[in-house]
Amino acid sequence: MAMAYATSSSAILAGLAASHNNRSPVLLGLSTVASNRTIGARTSRNFQIRCQEQQVQQRNLAPVEQRWMFTDSDFTGPDVWNKTWYPKAEDHVNTEKTWYVVDATDKILGRLASTIAIHIRGKNLATYTPSVDMGAFVIVVNADKVAVSGKKRTQKLYRRHSGRPGGMKVETFDQLQQRIPERIIEHAVRGMLPKGRLGRDLFTHLKVYTGPDHPHQAQKPIDLPIRDKRIQKQT
Repeated sequence: MAMAYATSSSAILAGLAASHNNRSPVLLGLSTVASNRTIGARTSRNFQIRCQEQQVQQRNLAPVEQRWMFTDSDFTGPDVWNKTWYPKAEDHVNTEKTWYVVDATDKILGRLASTIAIHIRGKNLATYTPSVDMGAFVIVVNADKVAVSGKKRTQKLYRRHSGRPGGMKVETFDQLQQRIPERIIEHAVRGMLPKGRLGRDLFTHLKVYTGPDHPHQAQKPIDLPIRDKRIQKQT
């Protein structure tokens, strides 16, 4: 038994010495030599280095009619396909926007509100972008003299709710015009603006006043261009 134990221990020590020389793993005194294929695969890895010659080769792979887009230093080349214009921050500065003024005397409410919403939205401009505030400021004077067609003065209703049970308040166009005439135009224009954060910002561009005067003389407003002749109420 002692001799067998000594023989097995000497075998283990010999295996450890062989594994140290061959750099191969040892399992219970039996050395396993890695195959030449595995060692060759580890040592013969192909490393790719991006250099100027490689970029030139990639440029040569492109079609001849498209090689003018690529350069030796930048294989991606200039962005010649994406030409969509999008407004930057300096393209819609509020201090540089146009101010309009319009007299609401004897003008039809709906047609006047649509014209105001178009200019506040910026749809009359070639640079109109749906998601950007590109419009102008609009001042409305004599809001208490706005007109409606048909029997809307007595039949058109405005509703508001206090948030409590039974808190619904209903009043006609004539009643609201006598109480808060500015709210009529504000309500009409608000419904024609987008719903959301952009619409809330655009609504601040509307300035409605009851009388003929307004405190925005420093902005030098110009007359709102109106092309629809039907906007004026026919007497």
